[in-house]
Amino acid sequence: MIRLKNEEEIEGIRKSCHLLADCFNQLIPMIKAGMSTKQVDDLFVEFIKSHGGKPAWYKENFKGAACISINEEVIHGLPSKKKIIHDGDIVSLDVGIDLNGYISDSCHSVLVGNVKPEVRKLDQVTLECLAAGIQACRVGNRISDISNAVYEIATKHGYGVVYDYCGHGVGLDVHEDPSIPNCPSRGPNPRIQPGMVLAIEPMINLGTADVYTAKDGWTVITNDGKPSAHEEHTVAVFEDHTEILTDLNYNK
Repeated sequence: MIRLKNEEEIEGIRKSCHLLADCFNQLIPMIKAGMSTKQVDDLFVEFIKSHGGKPAWYKENFKGAACISINEEVIHGLPSKKKIIHDGDIVSLDVGIDLNGYISDSCHSVLVGNVKPEVRKLDQVTLECLAAGIQACRVGNRISDISNAVYEIATKHGYGVVYDYCGHGVGLDVHEDPSIPNCPSRGPNPRIQPGMVLAIEPMINLGTADVYTAKDGWTVITNDGKPSAHEEHTVAVFEDHTEILTDLNYNK
């Protein structure tokens, strides 16, 4: 069931999303080669808790605040003292905040040091996919319009579009209906309505779209070992516009 949010709920979600944007703005510049992903996660946990929030992933029994996925890891990378960030890595940081019961969700892929040009292009195209998906998220359109917008751009560049995982509703829980695939789907295709709060999140691979789950039960990895990029925003749909709630440049 899709839960449409009222003005009060959207305002609560907006505050959570703005806190998440502040979190990314402060911490992304701190991500350096030589850090463990546990060290990175500790930064996010400290920021979130010191600002009155809780890591939203705790609701999913995930042991950390940030899913930290490196290179061929697509999503859900577990923080670890043994996993070290190196120069040239693409590091996807997927983070959510529970602020007074209101959930935000966003992901940014960070390019560390001397990243290969083809990986930089992959992330740039993934950002274009995200922008196109958000542009298609308008009252009267359908969820498939978001999916098709993302898929068209990614496949034009010959990239693999992850089909096993997708965007989703968000705001009162970490994962809500509807599901938002990044490629054409035969699943439910509801019309976009005012009051929807959605996490739109292209996951785009340099090679194959196929993925598998590691033995840890969480980390999702590309089948061919090629890098993946992941970008995500939480948006709220209004009658006459769609607001990017997790915009890093929101008007404070």
